[in-house]
Amino acid sequence: MKEKIMRKASDMFLKLGFKSVTMDDIAGEMCISKKTIYKYFCNKEVLVEETTERIHNDVHEKIESIVAKNYNAVEENFEVRKMFKEMFKSYDTSPVYQLKKHYPAIYEKIITEEVQACSVFFEQNILKGIEEGLYRKDLDIKTAVQFYYTIIFSINENTIYEKEAQALELQALEYHTRAIATPKGITELEKQLQNPNI
Repeated sequence: MKEKIMRKASDMFLKLGFKSVTMDDIAGEMCISKKTIYKYFCNKEVLVEETTERIHNDVHEKIESIVAKNYNAVEENFEVRKMFKEMFKSYDTSPVYQLKKHYPAIYEKIITEEVQACSVFFEQNILKGIEEGLYRKDLDIKTAVQFYYTIIFSINENTIYEKEAQALELQALEYHTRAIATPKGITELEKQLQNPNI
């Protein structure tokens, strides 16, 4: 039951906003009593914290499954972007923006975990791209990683609407790739940008 509550809560929080969804709303949607929710979560803040942790873990499991498919480094980044777009396509407002605004302590905790996980992924992606001849060998990898995640997190923290955030993320991905790519990498980037599903 706890898992079902978290699934429904995360869907509602992401769709309608962390602040506007109440425990009553979740209970009503699930046709259960509010008391049942309080059996597993002593208050809404605990529910928000546990659901955001769950979303974070889901995202990183999906990223790992994309990495396991062994795309080239440029394509891998576009596949990860596609996964995010798919995951959050039905949401109007940016979940990260909402979380930061209404639950800053939870946001700080999750963003620290997110930065660490993303840094590892971005770094591995760059090393892979260098091996494949898609990214330049002379890169300062740590700086390239830091620049990219700073741009991405800044977009999500400061952009209210999810569609707008996704458009900016695509521009950031193109900017990042052009900054680190070899001519071969630019060719692959141009190929990815032709895809109508990006």
